[in-house]
Amino acid sequence: MKRVGVLAGLTVASPHLVVGAARDRARGPFAHPAAGRRDPGPSSDTVSPATQEHPAPAAGDEAGKANVVLVRTADRAEGVQKALQILGINPFQGKDIVLKPNFNSADPSPGSTHNDTLSALVQQLWSMGASKITVVDRSGMAVTRGAMEQKGIFRLGEELGFEALPLDEMSAAGWERFDVPDGHWSDGFFVARPVLEAACVVQTCNLKTHRFGGHFTMSLKNTIGLVAKTLPGRSYDYMHELHGSPHQRLMIAETNLAYAPSLVVLDGMEAFTSGGPDVGSQAQPGVILAATDRIAVDAVGLAILRHLGTTPEVSRGAIFEQQQIARAVELGLGVSAPEQVQIVTGDPDSESYAGQIRDVLHAS
Repeated sequence: MKRVGVLAGLTVASPHLVVGAARDRARGPFAHPAAGRRDPGPSSDTVSPATQEHPAPAAGDEAGKANVVLVRTADRAEGVQKALQILGINPFQGKDIVLKPNFNSADPSPGSTHNDTLSALVQQLWSMGASKITVVDRSGMAVTRGAMEQKGIFRLGEELGFEALPLDEMSAAGWERFDVPDGHWSDGFFVARPVLEAACVVQTCNLKTHRFGGHFTMSLKNTIGLVAKTLPGRSYDYMHELHGSPHQRLMIAETNLAYAPSLVVLDGMEAFTSGGPDVGSQAQPGVILAATDRIAVDAVGLAILRHLGTTPEVSRGAIFEQQQIARAVELGLGVSAPEQVQIVTGDPDSESYAGQIRDVLHAS
């Protein structure tokens, strides 16, 4: 992957948060083993963001396998707490964390991240020793600040001690350009620099289908909220390119090369089995998932959607042949087969449901 910085400084036009580009630590340019990255070479545009810790793409109890914790619950806060306890990781002690929810719109869950899920996750991160938490997103079906205000996120931040950053209010300096060799973006894409500079990135996504060409939207698709729609000072619309492309699902996977999350929490208390991402036909699987591997999380999520009954696009073929998943596997973003996914539970009810989901995952 070729990565080119836009400007040397970072200015955020927001009364709630100003992020400085200067950091005490430096890291070399991001490189993924499967990305075929080309160093941009010396340039006044090139930046070297601070160190971001990347977990092994298939972290699990056995080498080459990824654990996905599944908790069946009626209470989001309890589910998040139990899922993280079972997952048993803590890379957050003393770290600044960027937390990416799903604020594509302000629609009720699963149209957007439920505030109870966000609150529970923030509280767990504080208890695990986080030094700072910044909630970031760029809405696709709303103005980000408006969506955050409608959901009460700024007020929630004051209560829980996190800062909220609408990414579409950043100047051009807040975005960094990426090219993926043999990728499907016509001229690369721009990723929010606060994410690239974070010591840890945490994602919380929802369980739902996507009627605008993505077919489904979980952790891989949630990354699109970290990509610029337009760059300040330029008119090109990257989201118009994405949603108008026959390669949309491949392009979604490609944006995930820009970073690796330390944790993904999927809220499957409700799900859209058709429609989405804002509204759709709803079911109530009543689950919380937690993992470090985006492919594994999305594969289990797809198995849940199939178990519930979903769209022809999501139901067709093997789960690992779904284009978002298959392209992510090609890029080395995580596990490459259902046999590498270990669904882990902590109680009989969750285990009973997980058994049904395993059957769907392995049958595909």
